[in-house]
Amino acid sequence: MSDPIAFASTTPTIGLPLLIPGQAQKEFFVNQALCLLDALHTRSVTASQPAPPQSPNGGDCFRITAPAAGAWAGHEGKLAIWIGGIWHFVAPREGMQVFDLTAGHSIVYRSEWESAAAPAGPAGGTIIDTQARAAITSLIQALLAVGILATEGP
Repeated sequence: MSDPIAFASTTPTIGLPLLIPGQAQKEFFVNQALCLLDALHTRSVTASQPAPPQSPNGGDCFRITAPAAGAWAGHEGKLAIWIGGIWHFVAPREGMQVFDLTAGHSIVYRSEWESAAAPAGPAGGTIIDTQARAAITSLIQALLAVGILATEGP
């Protein structure tokens, strides 16, 4: 006798629900998957914060920071999406990049969420060339850190 086929219940990358043969209420699972895709396709988060907002709108997506509180407790680092009156959590994948609308900058996930800090600009004085070179070097390092620039060609 052959072994039964094991079907995954979610997709491997972002955990979208999959349908299984003979499943009842298929539209619920399809709608849930569509809502998750709708929230994630923009690659942006409303804000990065440790606790849920008081009155979220449908489809709002947040990055959960530590220490997570309330309904988000235990979900630090994940994305929280408000769908159908409840929070859905998506674990970030290596290399995931989103734009934080409140902070106004991109963040990238590499074992943890990272963002580039603005480098110090030249401070004037008699050695502008040296300070400008240091500022440009800092800028390049910051862009490398968040993956905007590559260390080597494609």
